[in-house]
Amino acid sequence: MHNYSVFELLQRLSVAFAIGLLIGLERGWEYRQLPEGGRVAGVRTFGLISLLGALAIQIDVGRGLLVAVALLCVTALMAIGYWRDTARASSEVSIATPISALVTFALGAFAGAGDLTIAASIAVLVTLVLEFRAELHTLILKMERRELTATTRLLLISVVLLPILPNRQIGPWAAFNPYQIWWMVVMIATISYIGYFAMKLLGEKRGLLLTGLFGGMLSSTAVTLSLCSYAQTEESRDAVAAAVLCACAIMFPRMLIIVAFVAPSLLKGLAAPLGAAAMLGFVGALYWAWRSGTGRTETHVVETQNPLDLWFAIRFAALLALIMFAARAAQGLFGARGLYALAAISGVVDVDAITLSLSSMVNQGQVQMRTALVAILLPAAVNTIVKPSLMTVLAGSKAAIKVWIPLSFMLAAEAAVLWLIYPGCFN
Repeated sequence: MHNYSVFELLQRLSVAFAIGLLIGLERGWEYRQLPEGGRVAGVRTFGLISLLGALAIQIDVGRGLLVAVALLCVTALMAIGYWRDTARASSEVSIATPISALVTFALGAFAGAGDLTIAASIAVLVTLVLEFRAELHTLILKMERRELTATTRLLLISVVLLPILPNRQIGPWAAFNPYQIWWMVVMIATISYIGYFAMKLLGEKRGLLLTGLFGGMLSSTAVTLSLCSYAQTEESRDAVAAAVLCACAIMFPRMLIIVAFVAPSLLKGLAAPLGAAAMLGFVGALYWAWRSGTGRTETHVVETQNPLDLWFAIRFAALLALIMFAARAAQGLFGARGLYALAAISGVVDVDAITLSLSSMVNQGQVQMRTALVAILLPAAVNTIVKPSLMTVLAGSKAAIKVWIPLSFMLAAEAAVLWLIYPGCFN
């Protein structure tokens, strides 16, 4: 006997029926041009299939025989319908509808068993996947091999490798946590993956400003180096300055995202200085974009490479492990000043690794909050100075001065806000 009320039973059956109607509505709309009786299943059929799953699991609680028989019957009916459509060959034949019917039956059984949230959520996802059939096919046609490889590698390093790594501190000063190191790699790879496809989907017509914005998600230094060759003429210098400033500004929100995932307690101290620097950077970028008319013209877009090269992930993991070890060693042997020196040196090449390392140390209580704040902001400042320095050498002072001035204000704002929040933090 069931130990729940009639109302709860009706609720389960209603949700199951609604799930079937939802998926059936999409399937019916997809084949709406077919005459009555020309499709295997429509709205009513899918609703009844889902309701059948719910009723079967209610009647056959604990045994499963009736559920299995009902599923076999649905499978047989869908197979007959699919065979009929194939024999006619008068319309596009797809196995998606029969498979959808089986999934609908299973979701109905889930709802009948009481897992209403799971069943309803999966039903919505199934409907979305079925609805975006044309877009998914177009995406596959336009997808390059390196993008497919990037997707599979992201799944490899996140779904396959991450769960099997030990989640404990090992080594001198308990500096290494294999799970945390690789989890950080996955996070950086995911950010790069999103940035890569954002650039591709927006296309070249958006110009250099969006190149700086989305290219900065991958590497603001790479964007700066790539655009220096386009800053040789007076007409293009304003647009290049806007793109470089945009790439520099997006680095600060990227750091905040990393900190939010690893050590949320640091956000209170970092949000204001990094946010102020980012805001001034975007203001400068918008000013030079307005001066150059970037939003109204097509310009060159930097061609990005595959952001998920597996060897890159391995090298990043090694670099991150080295920096984490060096940070803990510097903290243990020389205190805060040794950590500051290491952070400044790290900022010449990369800000993500030292940000991840220090956030992890704060999360484990191995470094004080104020020390970590300064040690995270130092590499950001150093990295911000490196980019206009490179631009001065490669593109000349006339182009670099347009970047130097806003970046100087950004760094001053970052230092001033940090001083106001934590007076004496630089002592």
